[in-house]
Amino acid sequence: MPKITGFTVRPVTVPLVIPHKTASGTLEVAPLVLLDIETDADVTGIAYAFTYTPIALKPLAGLLKNIETLAVGMSLAPRDVKAALEARFRLLGVQGMVAMALSTIDMALWDATAKIAGQPLATHLGAAPRPIPVYDSLGQMSPDETARQVEASLNAGFRAFKVKAGHPDPGVDAAVIRAMRKVAGADAWAAMDFNQAFAPVEAIQRMRILDAAQPDWLEEPVMFHDHAGHAEVRAAVQTPIQTGENWWGIADMCASIAAGASDLVMPDAMKIGGVSGFIDAAALATVHNLPMSSHLFAEVSVHLLAATPTAHKLEWMDVAGPVLAESPKIADGMIHPLPGPGNGMIWDETAIGRFAG
Repeated sequence: MPKITGFTVRPVTVPLVIPHKTASGTLEVAPLVLLDIETDADVTGIAYAFTYTPIALKPLAGLLKNIETLAVGMSLAPRDVKAALEARFRLLGVQGMVAMALSTIDMALWDATAKIAGQPLATHLGAAPRPIPVYDSLGQMSPDETARQVEASLNAGFRAFKVKAGHPDPGVDAAVIRAMRKVAGADAWAAMDFNQAFAPVEAIQRMRILDAAQPDWLEEPVMFHDHAGHAEVRAAVQTPIQTGENWWGIADMCASIAAGASDLVMPDAMKIGGVSGFIDAAALATVHNLPMSSHLFAEVSVHLLAATPTAHKLEWMDVAGPVLAESPKIADGMIHPLPGPGNGMIWDETAIGRFAG
């Protein structure tokens, strides 16, 4: 079996075309750690991590480089590598930055094994690559600005949209939903995200105002780990509740499901455990008949959702496009996987040089 021979780790800071404002803060740039895992099969698997804040960029890059010494010589078996590395971090715990590092390694290893097999990642996972329904993930804006952005998104091929909610005046959130559908059509799919900004009581008060505007889901109304709070909100409002992007592994997902915290789920490949963790999450969602969407990492997620029986929607927020030779194509509300074996990503080395940080 092929073995791991080394890591190449590169931190980059990619500017966002439009700053992404949320109720919990604004993202001005996309800090990414690019990972190449070299093998003795003359194949390189690639993936990236998104650290949200530049403060975490170099620490995560350093952690990945340090893990290289543990991984070199291991057989190219993603789940075996994941288990071995998790065992090395058992006393520290496999959450936060450790989880981000191990998930990124897992994604790169699955890319490598699919390339060795000469298959797209979805095929390597037992599914056929296919277009997936996609929504454009937009920031917090005024109703007028939202309308302009939705019009631009429509022109770019999107037919579904999500905006960040939580304006100081909750009535503005309802006005934003109406503005979206005024541009995109009365039956357009339109969701909102509170980004963990409120306690359950305030979230319920706000959502009762929003219920009349009928958003298709409301995401993370309370802190992600407050499963009981999510369940309380869910029981009090009509709008479907979505959560999952901040689950650190399958244990968090199990706790959320046990609490009845949400109507839908949307794990994040980097936090849930990479490709291996996402596929485990897909199985759990299937058992509980929960529609499952993805959070970020569109280039990999389009393959993962193809292998998810309850696949719902893919979130589009283009954080890595500026360092890729090609981005997935979006048309008529669907995202198409990149061509070629593995996840299809190819680095744009010239751009990486510009954004190195």
